[in-house]
Amino acid sequence: MITYLYWLLVLALIAGALYMLGLKLKQWKYALISGAVILLLGTGAYFFHFQQIFVKRYGGVMSIEVPEGQLHLAATWKDENLWIENYDPKTNTCYFSEYSRGNLLQGRVTLKQCNPLLRQH
Repeated sequence: MITYLYWLLVLALIAGALYMLGLKLKQWKYALISGAVILLLGTGAYFFHFQQIFVKRYGGVMSIEVPEGQLHLAATWKDENLWIENYDPKTNTCYFSEYSRGNLLQGRVTLKQCNPLLRQH
């Protein structure tokens, strides 16, 4: 829900800039430039700062796809970064992949001969 509120706020700021600069002051060039700048800043702030904070703390919306051929095992948070564990049965390998803010710092840990689906007696 918080994600939707964020985007409504960004759209409201754009609409406000278009209304004030475009309709009231008749400065459409500056109104369109301001709207574009607000959209770029809002998008950048969301993907590089707010997305995972919203998901972790306030129940925001985020979507990650499991790579083809792998099985999802677990997900956990470490500070503000999301770690996903997947298993590849073809290579018998587990992958821990980090999803950081803006996907700038992505860590990856590979465990060879990892078979979490095999029951050991």
